Amino acid sequence: MPRLESCAWSCSCTARERHRTQLGDTAAGLAAKVGEMLSSSVSSPSLALVGRGARSASTSSASTTSTSTASTSSSSSSSSTLNWSQHLVQRSVVLFVVGAFMALVLNLLQIQRNVTLFPDEVISTLFSSAWWVPPCCGTAAAVVGLLYPCIDSHLGEPHKFKREWASVMRCIAVFVGINHASAKLDFANNVQLSLTLAALSLGLWWTFDRSRSGLGLGITIAFVATLITQFLVYNGVYQYTSPDFLYIRSWLPCIFFSGGVTVGNIGRQLAMGIPEKPHND
Repeated sequence: MPRLESCAWSCSCTARERHRTQLGDTAAGLAAKVGEMLSSSVSSPSLALVGRGARSASTSSASTTSTSTASTSSSSSSSSTLNWSQHLVQRSVVLFVVGAFMALVLNLLQIQRNVTLFPDEVISTLFSSAWWVPPCCGTAAAVVGLLYPCIDSHLGEPHKFKREWASVMRCIAVFVGINHASAKLDFANNVQLSLTLAALSLGLWWTFDRSRSGLGLGITIAFVATLITQFLVYNGVYQYTSPDFLYIRSWLPCIFFSGGVTVGNIGRQLAMGIPEKPHND
């Protein structure tokens, strides 16, 4: 009996020891898992913060680069626009002065030959011409001279035929000669004079222009200028002697055509080497 009791007691003690060991191992495993979870939860926010910091740094650098690029492009575009505007103003002033001077000289020739008659009260002492003729002709020359290269650029056909100032000066001389012939030459009738001046005007275009845009603009300018002249003469602003084409002379459209071609060549020559107007994309 005592042996049985001692064996039972020893077995119960052994079972208790095993149970305690298992509990200890389980607690140690739980503690290790909790530690791993805590370490992973601490490390993951730090990694997220580091990633966010890197992304924010790259985003800020990219935004800084794009901002600097945009500011550079805007400054270059504004400078190009300013240069283009300055060149446009300079060309307009030159064309206005040329048109006003040519109007004074050519109109003086017409008045001396009694082709054009102005009322006595509007005749000024300067070159014996009406005061409004030079400003009007100068403005028309500026518009026409700027219109020719603009149309060439719009059509995509830059005019490169005889692009030098010597050719432009010869064109001006021929135009003055045509105007001089209209006042000096005496024909049996105005029809012969008109046909002669028409041939000379077409010869001027063929010699110094030869472009479809120049021919079309010359005809358009002659048509519009003839209508305006008819209106002015009809309202008594001035008059022509021996009118044979309604209120004016039949050769006057030829003068307008050759004048448009001449001023167009001057405008094209002035526009050479000028930067094009920048476009905002």
